[in-house]
Amino acid sequence: MVSVAELWMPILVSAVAVFIASSIFHICIPIHKSDYTRSPGEDKLCELLRGENIQPGSYMFPHCDDMKQLQSEEMMRKFTQGPVGFMTILPSGPPGMGKNLMLWFLQSVLISVLVAYIAGIGLGPGTEYMKVFRLTATAGIMAYTMGALTDYIWKGQQLSVVFKFIFDGVVYGLLTAGVFGWLWPNAMS
Repeated sequence: MVSVAELWMPILVSAVAVFIASSIFHICIPIHKSDYTRSPGEDKLCELLRGENIQPGSYMFPHCDDMKQLQSEEMMRKFTQGPVGFMTILPSGPPGMGKNLMLWFLQSVLISVLVAYIAGIGLGPGTEYMKVFRLTATAGIMAYTMGALTDYIWKGQQLSVVFKFIFDGVVYGLLTAGVFGWLWPNAMS
């Protein structure tokens, strides 16, 4: 068994590696450039939403308060007529990229801490690289990819976008595993 405290170096190095890889994916080879498109009538839509004084939050339309309301004729008509969707409203102002990048890095650290916890329970000091790699890759890939599938299932995210985020997650999980395998503690002599 290896404690999480003994794995502080692979935790931090793997989080940095993931942060760099994600920067490359989003800046240098922007595979996510087409994830979102402009809505038809964007100016009219924004003007309408401003007029409604819509607050930051997540919205669904049409919206039902409970399953009984969902089964009503009126709601079925609204769903059939469309549009049906989800909408997230952010606070007004320029995007807070610094905050978002910091939160992304902290999420990567958290994932690496959880990977370290799992690996530390199952592996001892001096475990060979491939055993460390297999276990940490599995945990890392699960952590970095499952949210994309959830967005597809429950939020209707396009499958092409989901596949891109799954690709990203696999790369991040493999990077995490490579770092853990490389920096795994040696056996005591």
